[in-house]
Amino acid sequence: MEKPKDLFKKCFDFTLADEVKAQGVYPFFHPIDENEGPVVSFGGRKLVMAGSNNYLGLTSDPRVKASSIAAIEKYGTSCSGSRYMTGTVTLHIELEEQLADFFEKERCLLFSTGYQTGQGIIPTLVQRGEYIVSDRDNHASLVAASIMAQGGGANLVRYNHNNMDDLERVLQKIPDNAGRMIVSDGVFSVSGEIVDLPRLVELAKKYNARIVIDDAHAVGVIGQGGRGTPSEFDLVDDVDLIMGTFSKTFGSLGGYVVGDDKVIDYIKHNASSLIFSASPTPASVAAVLTTLKIIREQPELMERLVSNTDYVRQGLLKAGFKLMPSRTAIVTVLISDQMKTLYFWKRLFEAGVYVNAFIRPGVMPGHEALRTSFMATHEKEHLDKVITEFCTIGKELGVI
Repeated sequence: MEKPKDLFKKCFDFTLADEVKAQGVYPFFHPIDENEGPVVSFGGRKLVMAGSNNYLGLTSDPRVKASSIAAIEKYGTSCSGSRYMTGTVTLHIELEEQLADFFEKERCLLFSTGYQTGQGIIPTLVQRGEYIVSDRDNHASLVAASIMAQGGGANLVRYNHNNMDDLERVLQKIPDNAGRMIVSDGVFSVSGEIVDLPRLVELAKKYNARIVIDDAHAVGVIGQGGRGTPSEFDLVDDVDLIMGTFSKTFGSLGGYVVGDDKVIDYIKHNASSLIFSASPTPASVAAVLTTLKIIREQPELMERLVSNTDYVRQGLLKAGFKLMPSRTAIVTVLISDQMKTLYFWKRLFEAGVYVNAFIRPGVMPGHEALRTSFMATHEKEHLDKVITEFCTIGKELGVI
């Protein structure tokens, strides 16, 4: 009798990471010694951080750190329970009220992570026989949430990235008696591209679909006062649910969704990722309350972010680099070769610039890239350093 297959065989057969490490170009899991925002320390070396989602530079703001410390002193380090049971403190309620007001929606609900937020929304609302209509380039968290819903009997259909003609083709095929939800990133995380929301809303109305926009990379970057994609297009009232994370502009950890009172209340009492998960920590929530206050009071931070990003984008374009289309805080440089991307990343790291390498299977073959992202707190000397090193190494490797 043949011996049964070992479940862990795939683990022992996985050698890609070791092979990349052996070549000295492994770009992942590098521990940061000290984080000062636009500059970080790796192994005692100072590098310009051009790969963080800390868009307004608020993770190191003294006011934000002080509020987290004060929350720990008052509430401790954990709520020790789910929101559903013993894990709700007054800070949670205060932040939900503040975020609902900020995003101009009736109500807000907090989750422990941005990843869990999608899992709390999509499988809860889209049930057996109903349809999730998803952009092919949506974030992995939305994909995972959609697959969860599939497990409960929902149907998942995808349309070509940001292609509204293809979205209509997909919507036309859904039975009239089936509920449907269109799910899309507001700003796509790999490219920084903005969804064609006006056309998406038009199609949603035509085919009676609800809309969920994940605005993780949009808040603090676009929209009136940094309110994100629906605000950017003056379509707040036309988007049913807006979700996001605190791990980027808000300088913390956690997630949220805003929408109509009755819909949020339904999610609150039915979402397993909320009911069976410990609530956001007091320190995390207090940090967001403070960053939200700063965002409201200092709109010049967003103006500085836009200026910094445009400066780098124009510098790289002028040098001859091929960039993905974007006008957000993300500037993605196409390399289109796996090993060249890894070597480029390594050379930048050695030269004092930290960026993110996007390689297979995270991106399709031919779309390998270096993703940079910028902060309001970057100084011109930091931006010039990024441009200079990109140009020097780009010429060395034959990218430009």
